[in-house]
Amino acid sequence: MKTFFYVLLAVLIVLVIALVALYFVGRRLQRKQEAQQQQMEAAKQTVSMLIIDKKRMPIKDSGLPQMVIDQTPKMMRRSKLPIVKAKVGPRIMTLISDASIFDTIPVKKEVRAVVSGIYIMEVKGVRGPLETPKKKKGFFAKMRDKVTGKAKKEAEAAKNASKGKKRGAKG
Repeated sequence: MKTFFYVLLAVLIVLVIALVALYFVGRRLQRKQEAQQQQMEAAKQTVSMLIIDKKRMPIKDSGLPQMVIDQTPKMMRRSKLPIVKAKVGPRIMTLISDASIFDTIPVKKEVRAVVSGIYIMEVKGVRGPLETPKKKKGFFAKMRDKVTGKAKKEAEAAKNASKGKKRGAKG
């Protein structure tokens, strides 16, 4: 019985140490992100561009400059980034989009974008507002709709059947 409590105490101590370490690492990373956000806000500019293509692809296949690929962290190189090919003035450029606005970027249309370096931070339509596409329903949402749809149909059928019985009794 004593060994069980010693093991439990050791596990608890390890968990507390891990949580404290994660707290301090998270605070440091949050400060770093805030500093980067301030730099991006200082360097942002509005540009008119024609969107040629957009895809989510690994950074090594994206066509970005080699210097950018070398500067990305090793873990980030495998993940897929929202990449946008656009014609900015006479040049065709490969840009990285913010993940939150990637779906609203229209293909083969002209937009006014807020850009910081090669990072698209915000997009506005040149000729009217941009359309936000409908989100696809997930598996569980589809199943829930099927179940609630069946329940509604069954309730309507029962309601109609009870109305038919009442009409038959009256006539």
